[in-house]
Amino acid sequence: MELSLMLLRWLHFLFGITWIGLLYYFNFVQTPFFAETEPAVRSGAQQKLLPRALWWFRWGAMGTVIFGLAYLIMWWDMIGFSFTPWTVAIFTGGTLGLFMWANVWFVIWPKQKVVIANAIAVAGGQPANPAAAPAGRRGALASRTNTLFSIPMLFFMGAASHYSLFTFTTPHRLEAWAVLSLGLIVLVELNALIGTQGTTKKPLDSISGTIWSGVILWVVLVGIIAWVMP
Repeated sequence: MELSLMLLRWLHFLFGITWIGLLYYFNFVQTPFFAETEPAVRSGAQQKLLPRALWWFRWGAMGTVIFGLAYLIMWWDMIGFSFTPWTVAIFTGGTLGLFMWANVWFVIWPKQKVVIANAIAVAGGQPANPAAAPAGRRGALASRTNTLFSIPMLFFMGAASHYSLFTFTTPHRLEAWAVLSLGLIVLVELNALIGTQGTTKKPLDSISGTIWSGVILWVVLVGIIAWVMP
């Protein structure tokens, strides 16, 4: 059992590094490059580079979630389930991770398929698909939201084993934590799904704005736990 848990945790880390590493590559390297490079170079990258990177990206996300959930199920089957600081940290980070996984598979990947297909069609002499630009923008907003989410997510995953977030709790305090934290995460996610150009979307149009938004979300989520579970 101990070896199985260690293998699952290792695979969770391995796939997670692959996933988040590519997430940061897309947002911190590829997006600025695409904005500055020539159309022909960008089109070639969209046709040949992007599909390969997205394959590793989406399956990195899938492996992270599968092995993480398998680890939790085996762990709680062995020791029994209870709400502890470890559980609260894992649930907070895991919820962020699940929203990120859903964005990868149900927003980013479908939208990027439209972008890739359009690049291939235009390179072959066909007219551009007018839906490609909006699809690219929506996919980019979901990707920036995942980058935002990753900052508190990684903190809570590390805090589960290395930092005790509170010393005392009750069922009512747990309910308050769950409602407030989930409500805040859902609001940020809704901006990724239906947000338009404006005050809620503008911070995610820059790398610095995305990072600061992630730091603010981290501070607020930690503050919620500190407030309801001192």
